[in-house]
Amino acid sequence: MKKIKITQVRSSIDRPERQKLTLLALGLTKMKASREVEATPQILGMIRKVHHLIAVEEI
Repeated sequence: MKKIKITQVRSSIDRPERQKLTLLALGLTKMKASREVEATPQILGMIRKVHHLIAVEEI
């Protein structure tokens, strides 16, 4: 599996609870926080739900 780097670039304030929980499931708790994860179908689905709040880079 290829790895991707996810960085939170926008705040989760005033977002629906479902989007906040998705960010937590991805491991993003603060602005500018980054995580390296494997690009599984489940992770890619979560990224699609909050794509407007994060930046994604391939590693």
